[in-house]
Parts: sequence; structure tokens; C-alpha cells
Amino acid sequence: MAGGTWTSQNKVQPGVYINTKSQGNLPVSIGEKGIVAIAKPLSWGPCGVIQEIIPGEDLRPYIGYDVTSEKSLFLNEMMKGSDTTPGPIKILLYRPTGTKGAKAAATAGGLTATALYEGVRGNDITVIVSEDPDNEGTFDVSTVIDGMIADAQSVGAVSELISNSWVDFSGSGEFEETVGVPLTGGLDPVVANVDYANFLQVLEPYRFDILVYDGKEATIIQAFASFVKRVSENVGQKCQAVMAEAQACNTEWVISVNNGVKLLDGTVLTPQQCTWWLGGAQAGALYNDSLTYARYPYATEVVPKLTDTQITQAIKNGEIVFIDSFDTVKVCTDINTFTSYTVDKGPEYSKNRVMRVLNQLCNDVYRQFSMYYIGKTDNNERGRNLLKGWIVGYLNEMQANNGIQNFDPEDVTVAPGNTIDAVLINVALQPVDAIEKIYITVTVSVNTDSE
Repeated sequence: MAGGTWTSQNKVQPGVYINTKSQGNLPVSIGEKGIVAIAKPLSWGPCGVIQEIIPGEDLRPYIGYDVTSEKSLFLNEMMKGSDTTPGPIKILLYRPTGTKGAKAAATAGGLTATALYEGVRGNDITVIVSEDPDNEGTFDVSTVIDGMIADAQSVGAVSELISNSWVDFSGSGEFEETVGVPLTGGLDPVVANVDYANFLQVLEPYRFDILVYDGKEATIIQAFASFVKRVSENVGQKCQAVMAEAQACNTEWVISVNNGVKLLDGTVLTPQQCTWWLGGAQAGALYNDSLTYARYPYATEVVPKLTDTQITQAIKNGEIVFIDSFDTVKVCTDINTFTSYTVDKGPEYSKNRVMRVLNQLCNDVYRQFSMYYIGKTDNNERGRNLLKGWIVGYLNEMQANNGIQNFDPEDVTVAPGNTIDAVLINVALQPVDAIEKIYITVTVSVNTDSE
């Protein structure tokens, strides 16, 4: 299914092609939303595939560690949301394949146990073999992780063992009793830039709202920026990337984090690590939400603290800045990296709440028309009125929920296109932004009348 933006009416593939632009200098300030994607080098889990995690699920099947582990910090941060907005509804997690990874393994008699996945987490697995005192010739084989039995089987022969979610069993011959044989030799894969390129190829068919990169490699930052721009403008899936120190991207499709925070437990997160929380919060924020002055949960102070001049300059550069505010940490202003304004694309495009309105509209129109109109609706006045009727109803709902304002049905026109199978739709809308600047004048009156 084709989609994206258009310059002239010359598309070959059937699809929905949508442009957005500012109307001169006028201020321009619905579907499911909330999916965030990340590629993360890990010590457990399948490599080279997308795993879909629903917040609240047990994390061990995905990353090998439970929610209390330091290894789960990036997912915990992603799922927090803010004091005013929810977190993501889904996380798309990709473990890069890398090179030189190894699976941990152990042998006891004729039994070999091999970790299911490459990585050092496999070295935390122990296999215990003991003969059942009540059944001669029957052996209890337990797979233990973090001191807890994750799997237990009673069998009479090595060949009868069934692999579980932690180890593959193999071998033949006799069992050898052991109080615990630890698996050893597990190594994490070494991840290179090409692994992130592979991630983008695997990710493209998926629907997502925010793509997170938590590293510093300039080439990867550029690749991610190009990817979300291409997907948004050519594929028809509107999305944004959240990265750190990426202000040079200068595009509405990239959100850049400037500084870090300290958490309640003393953990200091770098700007790169703060992309976890911001990515999840941006994904979870609805089209009528703003993250301006949204609170970063369980953050106690900004690291490093910026001066007023530094904050102002960072905002001018198109960066998200965390600020200290009454013993809490908040987002100063919810912006992206777009700073090169034009008549067709004004400063309103630098506001992420505005972008959420536009992205929501484009994604929903793309999905709705693809599912119910293309190839099914006649290109005559009646058919075009059906298209208009859906858009008008949709925008009325968006206006009722304070996503847009001053909308009138006449702001939507659906006309025949240049070919017999084409239509041209124009939509004028004014997104609502949050109040961010309050100017107050206080007049003091002094009574000068003499007594």
C-alpha cells in the first residue's frame, strides 16, 4: 500500500498521498497511538527480530531479567509516562545480532545443557540433576536461574528431556547426579553500526509512533533521522525519532534531548539514557496532549543544570531541555529540531503537540481510506461526498476533544483529480497548542489625595 506526500498528481500506485503546510503567516497551531520502537544490545533474547512488549508483562521472556533488575531500567523508563500523559501502549524491542556472541553451556554425564540465546545472561543458569529416591532410574532435572527453579522435569533418560525457555537439552547416555552445574562461556554479541541499519529494515513494515536511539554515533543519528523522514514522507506512516544531541537534524521528524536527570534512587541518566523516558512519553501523548512542563516521574534534579541563557539557546537550537521546578524535573517546552521556518512550514511545525495532531490525522486518514474507500468507492459526486463526510466527522470529533479549533465543514473540499481514478482533497485546520507563555501586567494604584 503506497502513501506519503505528493508534489504533482503523477503517482502510479494506488494509495493515499497527503501534504501538510502552513497557510501563509496564520497560526496553525484520531485512531490508536502509543507505539515506541528501540534497538537495544542485550544479554538475552532472540536476535534480529522485533519483540512486542505490552507494559506490565513479565520482562524475563524478552530480555532475561525481571522488572527489578538494572538491566530492565530502559524499559521501566519507557513505560513511565508523565504526570499528565500515559506511557506507551506497546514497545517494539529489537536485539541486534552483532558478532562474536556465544551461548553458555554445561555438561553433566551424558547431558549437555545449552543456553537458548547468546549472551552473558546464560552464565547465570545452573542445572541440577538428582535421582528420585522413590523411583529408581528416574531423575529430576531442574533449570535454576537467580536461585529460582524455572523448569523441572522427571525423566528416565537424557533423550526424554524437553528444552525449556532457558536451555536446550541434548545428549544421550547416563545421567550424572550433580548439586548444580553452572553454564559457562556465554558472551554478548559485539554490535556495530550495520546492526542498526538492519534494525531499520526489519522495523519498516511495523506501525510505530516513536523511534528511539540511545547512543552517540553520528552516522546512526543521521540514519535514524533519514529513516523517519522517509517513512513519514514517502511510505505514509507518520512518526518521529527521539535521540540525544541531535539538534543538527533540523526536522520536525526528530526530537532531541539536551541534558540528563538524577533519579530518586541516585541513578544519574545521561541525555542518551533520557531518550528512553522521553520516547515512551512522546509515544503515549495523545494528539491533544502537550509535554511542556510535564513532570519526569521520580527524577529529583537536572544533570547538568543549565543557566537561563543556556536553556534559551538550547530551545532556539530545537532541543528538549529538562529544568528544575519546585523540587521536580520537568520538560521546559515540547519541541522538535525543526528551526528552518518557511511560509509553507512555519514555527508551529516545531511544536510536538501540533505534529501529533497532523500525524494523527494523516495516519488515520491513510488507514481509513486504505481499508474502506480505495477500490470500493465510486469517483463521482456521491463517492467524493462520502470521503468528505468522513473527514468532516473526524475533524469535528478532534475539535470536540480540543485537538483543533475554528473548524468548519467548508474547510474540507474533495474534487476530481487529474485522472479518472484520482481525487484531490484540501483540508484547512488550526491545531490547538497548550498555553506556554503567560504575560501579566499588574497595575498598582497609589492614592495621592490629601487627607
